[in-house]
Formats: sequence, C-alpha cells, structure tokens
Amino acid sequence: MTRRVTPGCQFASDNTAPMCPAAWNALEQANAGSMSSYGNDPWTARACDLIREMVGGHAEVFFVFNGTAANSLALAAMCQSYHAILCHEVAHVETDECGAPEFFSNGTKLLLLPGAGGRLTPEGIAHAVERRRDIHYPKPKVVSVTQATEISTVYSIDDLAAIGETCRRYGLRFHMDGARFANAVAALDVAPRQLTRDVGVDVLSLGGTKNGMGIGEAVVFFDTTLAAEFAYRCKQAGQLASKMRYLTAPWVGLLESGGWLGNARHANAAAARLEHGLRNLAGVEFIGERQANAVFVHLAEPLVEGLRAKGWQLYGFIGTGGYRFMCSWATTDADVDAILADARDLVARA
Repeated sequence: MTRRVTPGCQFASDNTAPMCPAAWNALEQANAGSMSSYGNDPWTARACDLIREMVGGHAEVFFVFNGTAANSLALAAMCQSYHAILCHEVAHVETDECGAPEFFSNGTKLLLLPGAGGRLTPEGIAHAVERRRDIHYPKPKVVSVTQATEISTVYSIDDLAAIGETCRRYGLRFHMDGARFANAVAALDVAPRQLTRDVGVDVLSLGGTKNGMGIGEAVVFFDTTLAAEFAYRCKQAGQLASKMRYLTAPWVGLLESGGWLGNARHANAAAARLEHGLRNLAGVEFIGERQANAVFVHLAEPLVEGLRAKGWQLYGFIGTGGYRFMCSWATTDADVDAILADARDLVARA
C-alpha cells in the first residue's frame, strides 16, 4: 500500500528533517549511564578521530551547537578587527548570520564579491585585494567559500585549487563553510580531503545538522596553529557543552555507518528527481543549475498560492527572487511525487 503524503514543511529546509537512525541510535547509546563532562568522554574522542580519518590526516577538531557559531568563531580565529573577509554576496555568513562574524571578530569587515553560480573566482579575489592597499582600508585576510553553495552548486577540485593558490599568493587564509559539505562530496564523488586539505583550506566548518543530526557542527583546523586557544573562544561564546557526548555521539553514528555520505547522496538524488519532474511544467522557471540537494525556481503566483492552499510550505529564498525546494536524507520518492502531482493538478486546472 502506498503511503499517503501529508503536505507540509519537508521541502522548506533540510532543517525540518528528523534525526537519521544512525545518529539517533548513537545518541541513545551515549545516554546509557554517567560519563565525563566537557568533552572528556570516549564519544568525543572517537568523533574527533573519525573526522580526522574522513579528512585524511591530522586536524584539530572542536564541536559547537550551530553553523553560526562554527563560521563566526572560525573566522574570528583568523582575523584581527582591522582585517576583511572576502565572501560571495549571497554567502550565508553575509545574509544569515545576524552580524555574528563581525561581532565575534570585534568588527572584521565582510567584503562581498560577485560570482556566477554562487561561487567566488580567483580573478574576483585578486581584484578585491589589489584594488586598494592603503592603510585607510580594511586589509583582506580571509577568503570564505561555501561548499555546497547557497544556490545548490558546488566548487570543483580545480575551482578550489585555484582559489587556494590565490590565497597563498596574497597571504590570505582559506575558510570553507561546509554546512552541506557532504552533499558536495556526494555530488563530485571525491574524497573529502580533495576538497579541503589538498587544495589549501585552513579551516572547515563541517555541517552535521543538515546531514541527519539533530544539532551540532564541527570546526576542523587543518592549519593547527590557528586552533591555539580556540577552546577559550568556544567557552566564551557559550558553545562549550557540559554534556558534550550529546553533540558528538551522533557524529560517531554518522561516520562509522557511512550514513554521512549515504544521507547526502539520497538528498541529492531526491532533488534531482524533483528537478526532473518540474521540467516543462507551465509556470516554473529554473534559476541556475542544481548540483546538490536544492532546486531553485521562479513560480507563477497562482502556482504558489495553489501549493500553499494544499498545505505545502514554500520558502522564498534570499538573493534569487524565487523559491527553494530543499531535500534531505528523509525526503522520499513519495514526498517528491506528491508535490509534483499537486503542481501538475494546479497547472491542469489553470
């Protein structure tokens, strides 16, 4: 018997998804009895080791509650107040962090750069550095890229290697916002280290919440000198969990099971199914290309109103003027087919 899908918020964000079984089971195991606090527990140690294995070598690893903290504290560790961070004009650190990168770095300025497909380019970075070098202007210090990007594209290995070389040429640090890093790895079918360590990334904000966990992100320092006293930053910012095992055990479940990559592949495939179903549907115009787990479209207003009337929650996305349909590890073929059926019905009745 086919499950009847109830319209709702499942395409509004991958944050609406529940915890995946691998993460949930590990969390349940970690809840069995008393354990040392503030990260001095075997679950945290194991999570650190597994992340190091995933990225292919030594790294300093810290755990925080959310992506805002991961990005903002990581960037603050690389900057002084008179520095500047170069990021894309639709980067999450610009549009969705409520000024947290500036706050935690004591005023470091974000310099916004354009780039097709939500991606920075070496030429754009070079121009931002060279256009002004006098003492009256904030000094560029960090390049921050988002992988996968805010508009569901990914940086290739060559893209990142070129940016890494540009960073080295100009003495810039290289940060990666990897809230959906697993989706980029799945889309490109490469090893995680090929998108990070091997191309010169200094610090990775590694997403867990959008990959099937309930809460928590990791900050991974490949340049371990930048991690000096980072634990104090976490504590001062309210990011040191006393019962750290509840943040770190789900990482163990995801990484030991291989679920971190399986979840991302599933989410990407669900988005591809949705994208295919929306093709050639009247009232739908695609925005850019889809490589990860989100589909961006302009929708005719009657279609928007009709889908909402049927109970679907639609998310109007910043910077595109359109709507984002986000898929997660929990998105089923039935979910995709249900919203497509409603969309086709509305178009047929128009």
